[in-house]
Amino acid sequence: MNRSFVTASLALALSASPLFAQQEMPPKQVGVVEMQLQEVPRIVTLPGRAIAGEEAAIRPRVSGLVKEILYKAGTPLTAGDPMFRIDATTYEASVVSAEAEVVSATAAVTQANSAYERVQRLSGSAATAVDVENALLTKQQADARLKAAQAALELAQAELGWTTITSPIAGLAGVAQVSVGDLVTASQGDALAVVTRLDPIDVDMYEPSARLLGLFDDINSDRLKMNDTITATLTLETGQTYSAKGELLAPGHTVSTTTGAVDHRFRFENAERRLLPGMFVRGQVEMGRTEAFLVSQSAATRDRTGKLSVFVVQDGKAVRKELVDDGTYQNNWIVVEGLTAGDLLVADGLMGLMDGAAVTTVPVEYDAQGVVRNVAAPEGAETAPEETATEEAPAASE
Repeated sequence: MNRSFVTASLALALSASPLFAQQEMPPKQVGVVEMQLQEVPRIVTLPGRAIAGEEAAIRPRVSGLVKEILYKAGTPLTAGDPMFRIDATTYEASVVSAEAEVVSATAAVTQANSAYERVQRLSGSAATAVDVENALLTKQQADARLKAAQAALELAQAELGWTTITSPIAGLAGVAQVSVGDLVTASQGDALAVVTRLDPIDVDMYEPSARLLGLFDDINSDRLKMNDTITATLTLETGQTYSAKGELLAPGHTVSTTTGAVDHRFRFENAERRLLPGMFVRGQVEMGRTEAFLVSQSAATRDRTGKLSVFVVQDGKAVRKELVDDGTYQNNWIVVEGLTAGDLLVADGLMGLMDGAAVTTVPVEYDAQGVVRNVAAPEGAETAPEETATEEAPAASE
């Protein structure tokens, strides 16, 4: 009696144990996707900041009182448009004085030339060699004085022209930092205003030097095929995608000693002026294309050490595999190691799945939103059994 009781208790304990329950449970049904190598764009995400394509700080080249402000802040300017006018009274007088000096020097040159020619004709009779030399010296001094007077006139005319301060570039002018009547000095440190070109606009993007070294390794090993033109798209601070694509303007060649990053400059069209200098952006740079497997992020997990792993089906069992990824593309990991073509990746039914568990597979696929869907059956596949049942129904009734 006691032996029967012990046997029953043992059977009850075994049936309640997890191992016994696992052995008795039927294989779990999972959705699988067949892995295939494909060409994947290598896109890296880099932080960036917009900077003006051109920016000019407007400073005076002559001193004087500001007489007029000739532009309206925020309006587009073209190169050469006037912006400020400085009182020109002193510089107009300098031009008149320089013109008079040129006239005087010209007369002196004429007189010296006549004297030199006369002494040359009288040389040997009424004029000695010393007289000829003195006349030549006077002539050369007169010529030098004329050149100096002409140079002074050109400078005076230039300074008079500089009393009207123009924009050296096309762009938008900021608010004037001076008022009418303010005294400004030549080459002062403070700018009168700043003109900024916004279209096109440049964006500096910062790539860690370690990633750049990895990129060189991938190119040398033919894992990465570089594009002929490197382009970039931008994500704005609001999360919106900027409409225009940019092209690489100047790749960086030095590593910052403070950030350890290389500065690459891209240029973007900015007709709507949505990008402004100083804005922080996030750039997606398409470097080239590589052959890899795309694994949905929902089908993979990372452990505490950062290792990426998935389940694949082999001989009717779920097998955990560790992967090596090379970034992301859309909602997928770009996997370069750990999978082979034809592997059945478990994409659905991952909840509670254990390494070595028996499974049955159902083909699935991802829709445009990344949601797992069953693979559609071929046309007529579901109707065939119904037709057979209809034909066999009379025979069964007979």
